[in-house]
Amino acid sequence: MVSEKNNTQTHANESDKLQQETRGELTFNDKVIQKIVGYAIENVSGLLGVDGGFVANIKNRIVNSDNPVDGIDVEVGKEQVAVDLNIIMEYGHNAHDIYKQLSTVIAKQVKETTSLVLVELNVEVVDIQTQKEFAASQTTLQDRVSDAGNAVREKASDGVDTVKSTAAKVARDDDNRVK
Repeated sequence: MVSEKNNTQTHANESDKLQQETRGELTFNDKVIQKIVGYAIENVSGLLGVDGGFVANIKNRIVNSDNPVDGIDVEVGKEQVAVDLNIIMEYGHNAHDIYKQLSTVIAKQVKETTSLVLVELNVEVVDIQTQKEFAASQTTLQDRVSDAGNAVREKASDGVDTVKSTAAKVARDDDNRVK
């Protein structure tokens, strides 16, 4: 029992010496913290989305984008993090409950991933929508073009089938006249 204690103490002393000899620091790019926040808030009840501002909203209306950092602003220090969010909340939910959930999940995930502490969370509710309204607003130009392409393909396929059917009927009619 005594020898295990001595071994543990020896390893601790060696570890302390290595840490004292190693120079440098650990820092995090803002985008890393933004992604952590983006992933952390994906399942917050009553949160429909984060509003990324005019340019991000235009981009997201043109092409499908799953960019988890749109609309998330952070300030990252050596030991602390501050986060600003503009959110779209779901009609029928309480904004204070959403804020509490956001605060809890962001603080937990940032701490677990980086050991940084969330010291400030500013949330502005910029819109309130039903799930149906939000889903409709998420339809992009890319989705509409794809839908139009599929409709054209279906119509073209129907046209080909009609032409084949008409050609077969004409051929049968010709065969019946020849007899």
